[in-house]
Amino acid sequence: MKTKDLYVPHLEHVKRAANTLQGVVAVTPLMNSLTYSKAFHSNIMLKREDLQLVRSYKIRGAYNKISTLTEEEKQRGIVCASAGNHAQGVALSCKLLGIQGTIYMPSPTPKQKVEQVEMFGESFVSIVLKGDTFDDSYKAAMINCQAEQKTFVHPFDDEKVIEGQATVALEILSQSSETIDYIFVPVGGGGLASGVSSVIKLISPTTKVIGVEPEGAPSMQKAFLYGEPVELPQIEKFVDGAAVQRVGDKTFAICQQHLDAMITVSEGKVCQTILELYNKDAIVVEPAGALTLSALDQFKDEIKGKNVVCVVSGSNNDITRTAEIKERALLHANLKHYFIVRFPQRAGALKEFVAEILGPNDDITHFEYSKKHNRENGPAVVGIELKTEADLAPLVERMKKRNFYGDYLNNKPDLFQFLV
Repeated sequence: MKTKDLYVPHLEHVKRAANTLQGVVAVTPLMNSLTYSKAFHSNIMLKREDLQLVRSYKIRGAYNKISTLTEEEKQRGIVCASAGNHAQGVALSCKLLGIQGTIYMPSPTPKQKVEQVEMFGESFVSIVLKGDTFDDSYKAAMINCQAEQKTFVHPFDDEKVIEGQATVALEILSQSSETIDYIFVPVGGGGLASGVSSVIKLISPTTKVIGVEPEGAPSMQKAFLYGEPVELPQIEKFVDGAAVQRVGDKTFAICQQHLDAMITVSEGKVCQTILELYNKDAIVVEPAGALTLSALDQFKDEIKGKNVVCVVSGSNNDITRTAEIKERALLHANLKHYFIVRFPQRAGALKEFVAEILGPNDDITHFEYSKKHNRENGPAVVGIELKTEADLAPLVERMKKRNFYGDYLNNKPDLFQFLV
């Protein structure tokens, strides 16, 4: 895209969006995080978009877009595709504006998010679960949209949506009494990042804006690498609010010009952050909402003594995912390990393993014989949780010395996927 053709939100349009959103969206707090400020020796502030009525910033772009439709477009109705948060924003907007909407969501969308969409939209929305990813839902939604001549409300690659999301930046700048050195913003399709970065660079050009996306879905990072949006053949769907196979054309062009860096964080690190926020600060976030705080480790030297804002984008987490979140966090910290244990052909081998091979702080969290017959002497898959990462090497050494060691499964993805 040529520079002269590049769409960048005009500040007056973003301010107009902010006026449109008055009384509809909350002016969410910009609060200091004592926990993270102390850990990184900086002033870490959280922009709490998880505290919106729909529990994410997505209501901003959705309402701003739908409110600009003509009366004829409103009569025909709207269609959208979403992994969950955009759907909730669209659903509430439809109800508030009295417009009928059809919402396409991926089949694996957490039940909690589907129920929230139904609650916010009531009789004004119908939900269609289609495909495995956002991109599958998007394609199905576009077919329906064209067939019935309805307006498609894009979750990120739309000017009015971008302008709505950009109001987050206006609030941040008005709420901080000090110059902001860094803003970390989560990236899925790029709507929030493009809106925030464009406004920040207009008003506070010295502020560095860092985009953060999940390691398993690096669609914006790949777009930066190739100089244009590319469709990833497959993605890790765990961070569902930020897992898209292709970023938008408009959002990419804006982010390419205005983001100072585009980085990824691992899903395991995201899980650690989710647990830390809950256990230390009683803040509940979804995986996408933990992306920005998960990135601070990579900038720990640069941000020391600086004023830093992390956008906490949403809190639509499904409690049924808690076990998986804990498991991924432990694996990332190298505290959870899976082995094939071959019990020696001698009496009392299982008792010996528990009493003499395991360390005093080691805990068996998974145990399954690989063969249902010969249970006392057959090999078993054993999951062990350690107290510290340093406990692993001595454990493996004891297993090998006493002929219990069969194989280590954590670094064998083809086998490991059946356990986690």
